[in-house]
Amino acid sequence: MTKTKLGSICLTAVAAMVLGCASTGSKDGMSFFVTSSGPGKGADLGGLAGADRHCQTLAQSAGAGNRAWRAYLSTSGTPGVNARDRIGKGPWKNAKGEVIANSVDELHGNNNLTKQTALTEKGEVVNGRTDKPNMHDVLTGSQPDGRAFPPGKDMTCSNWTTSGEGAAMVGHHDRQGLRDDAPSKSWNSSHPSRANKAGDPGCSIKALQGTGGNGLFYCFAAD
Repeated sequence: MTKTKLGSICLTAVAAMVLGCASTGSKDGMSFFVTSSGPGKGADLGGLAGADRHCQTLAQSAGAGNRAWRAYLSTSGTPGVNARDRIGKGPWKNAKGEVIANSVDELHGNNNLTKQTALTEKGEVVNGRTDKPNMHDVLTGSQPDGRAFPPGKDMTCSNWTTSGEGAAMVGHHDRQGLRDDAPSKSWNSSHPSRANKAGDPGCSIKALQGTGGNGLFYCFAAD
């Protein structure tokens, strides 16, 4: 083998290693994503434990499974669980390294969460209101401040355990809705899901798809 060919091979190997490290480093730094898919049963996520497990599985598939991932979901009850209390202190970055928010307060205030930054674990943009199919409804079960609704007002599809009757509060990851108002632009508390005209119950995947969703939710690294 000539020195020229050997040098070319070495340079190619080094370049591949550098690119591999850069790619791994990007995902290693990821601490926020929108799920690229849901578990497939509408708002029945298997409870908080099932939702957390789904976050962890997707993060693992993207090379970021070394973090402790939590679903941004509230639950009903006395007391309820607040989504804002489950996700750590921040800062949180998407798959491209863009900062979504530096703290819990910033996340629920002036954050950087938009259609262009609310990426999946794969680094892909999620369909918004102007796309087909629209998938901008993201499950949260939360009020705008990230806290659970009062007891007696279930907005969590029985704490994420049913795909039947009920309702789940959703946010718009693209910050767009039918009106130019705060709920329409809210990333975490826009409107509840509802049964569709065909009679599919409000927690079913068909009902979620009917209002512009697909059973997706936010995942944050809590550590």
